Amino acid sequence: MANSLRTGVLIAAMTALFLGIGYLIGGMGGAAIAFVIALGMNAFAYWNSDKMVLRMYGARQVDEATAPDLVRMVRQLADNAGLPMPKVFIIDNDQPNAFATGRNPENAAVAATTGLLSRLTPQEVAGVMAHELAHVKSRDTLTMTITATLAGAISMLANFALFFGSDRNNPLGLLGAIAMMVLAPIAAGLVQMAISRAREYEADRIGAEICGRPLWLASALEKIQGFASRIDNDVAERNPASAQLFIINPLHAHKRDGLFTTHPNTANRVARLREMAGDMGDAAQARPWG
Repeated sequence: MANSLRTGVLIAAMTALFLGIGYLIGGMGGAAIAFVIALGMNAFAYWNSDKMVLRMYGARQVDEATAPDLVRMVRQLADNAGLPMPKVFIIDNDQPNAFATGRNPENAAVAATTGLLSRLTPQEVAGVMAHELAHVKSRDTLTMTITATLAGAISMLANFALFFGSDRNNPLGLLGAIAMMVLAPIAAGLVQMAISRAREYEADRIGAEICGRPLWLASALEKIQGFASRIDNDVAERNPASAQLFIINPLHAHKRDGLFTTHPNTANRVARLREMAGDMGDAAQARPWG
């Protein structure tokens, strides 16, 4: 509950920043235009973001005939979570990774890379898929789509400020416009980062509960982190705004993580999962797989 409240406050702050930039550029009219743009972009993202991201990564849908083990695993985990069966996709990429997308649990999809399926054990893959289903269960897929859309819109609008900076009716002036062009995207990125990191920790917790074995997910995170630091995900490198969707930052290969990374530190995530396994005791080791 506290996490959801925090996320709502942060999204409200990002929306206010977007409207504030519109007001500074064009007064009340600018704010109104910014509001309409925000509504339009979020409506488009609500209905189309899942199709866009799956197409971007060349994901192919699979079923029990083409990927029986993965589909049956996801079905069992979805049953554990009390969720409808999502669509299942595979991405041809050697970097182990996965993400979930979709506007709600009834229209959700989970995607795993070929690297994930070939380089991790079935138990570790189950931990990863449980994490992605946790995002679906918490409706994080919609939340992260909205924040990514707003962050992109803020950067776009901040760039417009430079064109209006020389207008004598503009309260910013040229220097103010330049400052906004630099600072507004940074502020949006920080808010987006805070939202995404909070959701990743929560998805780790819920995902561990769904599969019943926190150490499966902990082991998977360590392996994915190691491989992601050595194997490129070229599509993610070309579209860094989509990096927040993955369970581990896919941009590590080009060292683009740091202050603005949308993922929490992997070691901290693993430590929390190990602590959770300790709290669960024998129950964390009792559930078999398959």
